[in-house]
Amino acid sequence: MERSNHTVTEFILLGFSTDPVTQRVLFVVFLAVYSVTVVGNITLMVLICSDSGLHTPMYFFIGNLSFLDLWYSSVYTPKILVICISEDKSISFAGCIAQLFFSGGLAYTECYLLAAMAYDRYVAISKPLLYAQAMSIKLCAFLVVASYFGGFINCSIIAKKIFVLNFCRDNVIDDFFCDLFPLVKLACGRKDGFQALLFFSLSSNVITPCVLILASYLFIITTILRIRSTQGRLKAFSTCSSHLTSVTLYYGSILYIYTHSRSSNTLERDKIVSTFYTVVFPMLNPMIYSLRNKDVKHALIKLFK
Repeated sequence: MERSNHTVTEFILLGFSTDPVTQRVLFVVFLAVYSVTVVGNITLMVLICSDSGLHTPMYFFIGNLSFLDLWYSSVYTPKILVICISEDKSISFAGCIAQLFFSGGLAYTECYLLAAMAYDRYVAISKPLLYAQAMSIKLCAFLVVASYFGGFINCSIIAKKIFVLNFCRDNVIDDFFCDLFPLVKLACGRKDGFQALLFFSLSSNVITPCVLILASYLFIITTILRIRSTQGRLKAFSTCSSHLTSVTLYYGSILYIYTHSRSSNTLERDKIVSTFYTVVFPMLNPMIYSLRNKDVKHALIKLFK
């Protein structure tokens, strides 16, 4: 891709605070969160790969989600740690675009993957006897590959548009990573089409998977209501409670960032919400899918033994 002429060769990421003491505290906090994220997601992936009892479509998707979260967190956290302890808070133009590309691609991939997992839960509850046949290995692999393909193809379109913008004024980004909104705000010259691009990004990568998830859960609720026994209903609902928790936390934070009006009064709140779905959420996923899961607990005990 050819880049337009501009005078900005790097950007300055302000992060969360300029106070040295606060920065050290944040460094310790983010290092702890990242350590738990790495250990939790790798442990879950090892369990799923090593235990034959977890070789099912549901755990295949959970394992891929752990891999995605591990990669997703690694796009942000190392740079955040550097910003917290170093006086050099700069990021090169190419590095900024690369971060935008990978962060956006992984975020959109996770949206599609959560939609695929919702379909998996629908099949498991509505067709339990045909679950293994309906969710074949080929179909599961196709859904995962399609999630990555859709996420990164759409993000490459956005990155290409950003890549050819002119940046000739301020290069200071009041955030901890390169995101679409602050980059477009800093660009000078014509910025035609970015509202349409933003709408396309939101509708194709966030709203569409969200609608598919809602449709899947509508069918799931309908199926659960047909179950006569209360115990049977609770058991059916428990199979998708972890996924529902994950979807609520992830989509809630993303939709907030995309849809609310940005101003200087909400900037600090925006940073906190952004931190949640970029850094904290990848740490929570292994806990969500393991703490209340007897199969994972049993596999973990076997692994330690």
